[in-house]
Amino acid sequence: MTVNKRPIKRIACVGEVMLELVTGANSSATLGVAGDTYNTAVYMARSLRGSGVSVSYVTALGTDPYSEQILNEIRIHGLGTECIERREDAIPGLYAIKTDDAGERSFSYWRSASAARTLFSAPCDIDLARLNDFDLILLSGISMAILPQAIREQLMAWLDTFKTAGGTFAYDSNHRPRLWDNMAEARRVNDAMWARADIALPSVDDEMELYGDTSAKAVVTRLRALGCTQGALKRGSAGPLGLSNSTELASLPTVDKVVDSTAAGDSFNAGFLAATALGETEDEAMFAGHKLASKVITMRGAIIPE
Repeated sequence: MTVNKRPIKRIACVGEVMLELVTGANSSATLGVAGDTYNTAVYMARSLRGSGVSVSYVTALGTDPYSEQILNEIRIHGLGTECIERREDAIPGLYAIKTDDAGERSFSYWRSASAARTLFSAPCDIDLARLNDFDLILLSGISMAILPQAIREQLMAWLDTFKTAGGTFAYDSNHRPRLWDNMAEARRVNDAMWARADIALPSVDDEMELYGDTSAKAVVTRLRALGCTQGALKRGSAGPLGLSNSTELASLPTVDKVVDSTAAGDSFNAGFLAATALGETEDEAMFAGHKLASKVITMRGAIIPE
């Protein structure tokens, strides 16, 4: 049954926002705030400023000073904080990032006690029903991987009712093998999420690693079989591939030197979803996503200055 989707006026990005430790020359480091769906939320809020479309972030934080720093950053970027759970017995996760001369990243994580892992778990002030008023929900494979299995199942069941009521669901697998108990569970959950996604935003490398696909064409064929017919397959410098009709864009922006590939996919998602919320076509949304990502990777850090 085809469901008429309501206009997108309120967007919620769900997941984990962390402290980001970026190492530099002479073992120096700077402390920032980042996370996959959070990065997307920030760039989307910038893209949609003045449009009448709002963006909120949904997560769980502690009550410690670092959680307060994160909350302050979320507010500075103009994101809604009405769906942020606070846990007195938990703290934010932390990751350290290094980039090589080609801009490629390596990560070290400390997130086993992250407050975000308790999101939607009782007792809580922010339950799934609080998300009913949003028009578009963004989740990622990281969002799902950090949650207990029982909460994952509840979230998937809620998505079914959300979509039936006219809500739009966007998903990016953003595969991180270490977050999953095993490959079989990662595939099961991602299959279920792709089957529900109104807008699919996969990355070719993630999908090939998770499923063993040998080409972008194989990725698209598998995703379409699951029902993904709107969105884009991210292929880095090769440019996105439209999922509705395998469109490849011409005259895409190019980058002379990649400084830091952190948040490349996240910023693409932001540009794509912002354009979609404003009623633009899939091709226009892909161009907007690629253009934004091309700018982000020329600077260091997940969140670049405006």
